[in-house]
Amino acid sequence: MSVQPLCQEPHPVLRSLAKPVQAFTDEIRRLGEDLIDTMYAHDGIGLAAPQIGRALQAIVVNPSQVSGREVVLINPVLEAAEGRAGIVEGCLSVPKVWHRVSRAARVRVRGHDPAGHSLTVDAKGLLAIVLQHELDHLQGRLFVDRLSWVRRCWAYARIRALGRQSALAGCG
Repeated sequence: MSVQPLCQEPHPVLRSLAKPVQAFTDEIRRLGEDLIDTMYAHDGIGLAAPQIGRALQAIVVNPSQVSGREVVLINPVLEAAEGRAGIVEGCLSVPKVWHRVSRAARVRVRGHDPAGHSLTVDAKGLLAIVLQHELDHLQGRLFVDRLSWVRRCWAYARIRALGRQSALAGCG
């Protein structure tokens, strides 16, 4: 329905646990539409509700960026993960910072669509990686949290150099 402003590190909503959606209302349907609109407006391939300031368990993914192929998941749960894959990741909430992250190569995620219908996504490759990235947001994690201490310190030095202060302690 509308493009929402993005929260960027160190916004506190990015570090909090997202709450489960209790009811599938028109507000949740609108949240799904806002996630889609905001993702596309910022040239993203995935987005989680905390990234637009909503501490709710809702994500959208669409690595193809083809309109109409979006998957919106409410209360998603990672049911299975196997294999290893690495890709250079970035994040709309941590702009201009990129680094290789290791994740599962194949996943199964169960959740609901915004109308409350059960939905299971079996994914591999980029879709699997994007799902895991967005699921991390619902746990208050950013992709930089998956880096080694040295690489995480480098990432936060880059964030500081870009004029944003980090909430991460222990890196100087």
